[in-house]
Amino acid sequence: MEWEHLFDDLEGQLAAEWESERAALDAESERLRISKLTLHDRLRTMSARGARVVLELAGGECWDASLRVIGADWVGVSAGGDPRLRVAPLAAIESVGVDHGSLLASLASDAPDPGLRGRMTVGFVLRDLARRRVPVTVGRRSGDPQHGTIDRAGADHLDLALHDASEARRMHSVRGFRSIPFSALSWVRLEDASGVL
Repeated sequence: MEWEHLFDDLEGQLAAEWESERAALDAESERLRISKLTLHDRLRTMSARGARVVLELAGGECWDASLRVIGADWVGVSAGGDPRLRVAPLAAIESVGVDHGSLLASLASDAPDPGLRGRMTVGFVLRDLARRRVPVTVGRRSGDPQHGTIDRAGADHLDLALHDASEARRMHSVRGFRSIPFSALSWVRLEDASGVL
């Protein structure tokens, strides 16, 4: 009878040690998984869950925004009551404010497949806007926003024909040109609703 208690006690101790080891391995596995998450991954999860965010951007702007689309290295948002799409490179985002529940939910491992849009770079998007002649406002890290139309977008910069936001790009309305490095971009707002991505 005493041997039976001894073996039961040993089995209980062994089961408790195994459970403790398994919990430690699970915790370490979760820490490793989280260490591989990028801001892009977390924003994609937040977008799929319809989270509202506060984006603080290079250049000092702060937007209360709804995430609408996530690209390879950019986010598309609607800010405030303005329905126009704003494209912000991830490199221009200085912080993302969310409620605690959304912050924890963004750690989930079930982020949706980004599809083709998820592989589009900011350069690809800007080249498409140039091809479609969509009027834009470009916010830079320093300096005032500039209105115009993107004439072309290279590997690391865009050429912007400057004109009033209320006018179409015509030679007589263009008052200058700027080449702007992508690294200087804080955001690009599409002024034409038909230019939605």
